[in-house]
Amino acid sequence: MDVEKELLEACIKQERRAQFELYKRCYSILMSVCMRYERNKEDAEFMLNQVFHKILTHLDRYDDKAPFEAWIRRIAINTQIDEFRKNSRSKLDYYEQPMDMAPLTVMDYNEADKKFDAEELETMIRMLPPVSQKVFNLYVIDGYNHKEIADQLDMSEGTSKWHLSSARKKLKAMMKKILNNVAVLL
Repeated sequence: MDVEKELLEACIKQERRAQFELYKRCYSILMSVCMRYERNKEDAEFMLNQVFHKILTHLDRYDDKAPFEAWIRRIAINTQIDEFRKNSRSKLDYYEQPMDMAPLTVMDYNEADKKFDAEELETMIRMLPPVSQKVFNLYVIDGYNHKEIADQLDMSEGTSKWHLSSARKKLKAMMKKILNNVAVLL
């Protein structure tokens, strides 16, 4: 994602049109990050607005030696982590949606390669308990190691590993259930 220096300077000067143009350019990148960490589109959009506000307020700190896309992704991930820490005492952090109540969709079934599309995998990841979802995303998708995750989410490395293992087991069970449901339809 290339962003002109002039556009960034106009945003720093708080020119609304420039800020809106930057928002449009960043939207899909930021939304993809936010959707990985939130349970629904409304929450992801709310988070995206918080992330974009942070980007605008810290734009003067951006060093153009680093890719702009990497910089905004890092802000999005850190904002998600900050929000998690702020709400980590909430009972909702441990809410788990029963797998038999999870919305399942019938997908194209190919005997040769039983594969899931990205949208279905994202849906399954969003069905994980919130803490396990965050650990899974940070480890598998964003490339953090367990020590970094433990530091970011204020937990032990062992707890981080447990959440990753739990997430993998739950995802495997969900996939198996979907495949079994599809096989019954045939």
